[in-house]
Amino acid sequence: MRWEDFRTSSNVEDRRGMGVPGGAGGLGIGTIVILGLIGWALGIDPRILIGGAEMMSGGSGYQQQQQGRQGTPQDEMGRFASAVLGNTEDVWKDVLPQQANIQYKPPKLVLFSDATRSGCGGAQSAMGPFYCPLDQTVYIDLSFFQEMQRRFRAGGDFAYAYVLAHEVGHHVENQLGILPRVQERQRQVGQAEANQLSVRVELMADCLAGVWAHHSDQRWKSLEPGDIEEAIQAAAAIGDDRLQKQSQGRVMPDSFTHGSSEQRTRWLTTGLKTGSIQACDTFRASRL
Repeated sequence: MRWEDFRTSSNVEDRRGMGVPGGAGGLGIGTIVILGLIGWALGIDPRILIGGAEMMSGGSGYQQQQQGRQGTPQDEMGRFASAVLGNTEDVWKDVLPQQANIQYKPPKLVLFSDATRSGCGGAQSAMGPFYCPLDQTVYIDLSFFQEMQRRFRAGGDFAYAYVLAHEVGHHVENQLGILPRVQERQRQVGQAEANQLSVRVELMADCLAGVWAHHSDQRWKSLEPGDIEEAIQAAAAIGDDRLQKQSQGRVMPDSFTHGSSEQRTRWLTTGLKTGSIQACDTFRASRL
C-alpha cells in the first residue's frame, strides 16, 4: 500500500506514554463482550461503541480526558496512522456529500498506550481499537497491529489500514444517523436482537472501509498487489465464529456482535467492488 504518498491528518492526538490520571477509570454500564472469551477482537461491545449517556460514569470520563501531543507523530507507525486517517478524510469529504448529501466532518484519532480516557469511559489496550460517538474519536493502541500479526497471523499495511478505516466507518455511520437509531432500538429489544443489530453495524463498517479503499485506489492508485488479500485475511481472522471456536471450541451465533468470517469478508469485498454507500446498507439487506 502506497501510504507514504498520503497527506497526513492534523486530527491526531498522541497520548502514548502519558499514563492515565487517577487510573484507567470504568466503562460505565456497558459490558465488554468477547474479550473474556476470545481475547483480542476488532472493536468493543456496540453498547459502548454506539455510546450514550448510560455508557458514561457520571460523565467523569468525558470531563477528565487528557491532552496529548497534537500533529503528525514522528515514528513510522504513528505516521502511518496519521496518513491513513488523512486519506480517509480526503476520500469521505468527497464521497459522503456526493452519495449521501452530507458534509463530512472528520473524526479525531487518539493514539495511546495501555490505557486512557475517552468520552465513552475508560479505554484499555485489551479492548482493541474503537470509535466513541460521544466525542467522535477513534482510539487505538498501535500495539494492536502486532497482536494482529502474532495472534491472528493477519498483518500488512493494508490490513492495518482496514482496521482504522473500519473505525472511521463507524464515524460515517454516526454522521448518517445510524448509530443513534440503533442504540435506541437496542434499548427496546432482547439481547439476541440487540446482538443482531450490532452485527449489522459492524458489517456496514467493514463495507464502508471497502468503499474508502475503492475510492482511494481509484484516485491515488494506492493499492499494490496482495493488499486486498491482506485485508480479506484480516477480516476473516476476526470473524466471531473463528474467534469463538479458537477460544472455547464451539460457535454460538446468537452471541455474535461483529459477524462471521464469511460475512465480514463478503461485506468488505462489497465495498471494495462497488465504492457505494448504498451497497453497504446492511439494515435493508435480506442476507447478512
